Amino acid sequence: MAWAGWGAGPAGAGSAGGPSKIFLGAMLLGSVVVTGILARDGAPAALLAGAAAVYFGLRLFGVIGPKEQK
Repeated sequence: MAWAGWGAGPAGAGSAGGPSKIFLGAMLLGSVVVTGILARDGAPAALLAGAAAVYFGLRLFGVIGPKEQK
């Protein structure tokens, strides 16, 4: 049987509801720290790290991503 990969079908990686708020918060904090360090050094990669921080912030606060069902 061939391996279908992550996220394939109902038992895929996203079936458990996605990342937790704690994980998203940790990723946001890490991205902000990395952005600051790269910006201080003048590295162009600071833009990418900043975009990651924005993404994790939007996911953390529920602006994008799956909506919680009640």
